[in-house]
Amino acid sequence: MSSKSLTMYGASIPVFVRVLTNLKGILAKGSAHAETRKIDPLVLTGSRLYPDMFALNRQIQIACDTAKNSAARLAGVEAPKHEDTERTFPELQARLDKALEYLRSFEREQIDGSEERPVKMPSPGGEVTFRGEDYLLYFALPNLFFHATTAYNILRHDGVEVGKMDFLGRP
Repeated sequence: MSSKSLTMYGASIPVFVRVLTNLKGILAKGSAHAETRKIDPLVLTGSRLYPDMFALNRQIQIACDTAKNSAARLAGVEAPKHEDTERTFPELQARLDKALEYLRSFEREQIDGSEERPVKMPSPGGEVTFRGEDYLLYFALPNLFFHATTAYNILRHDGVEVGKMDFLGRP
């Protein structure tokens, strides 16, 4: 057993990177599915599980935003803004690449020690403030997993052959 303690960096950046990297693989399978079955790719990227839920493309955008904004908030820096115009598989892959590049730019020292740092974020009811650790564990990670899972479920529902290991990634 390792004697290393889990750090804020270790519980955030590598997890964010893994989830977004796995989404890239899932999207690649979605794109291949559309091509093989002669389905308009925009049908899949615009697909949703229920009429009042966001479509696949928006789920990917939100997953990217959740990861990049969470890293920035924990580090106490401003995150880059993205326009949310992606509709195609290549555009969504590029969005994931931008988010991954940004996440990989963080150093441990920027995130570690943020357990007690106040994290402020806008919400429909007004600004909300969290302790850094609470923000990561009870908002950022669950929100990222929610949108990544929903993206996976949309493609699975549409017949894309993805499985649990595509979502989890290989060890």
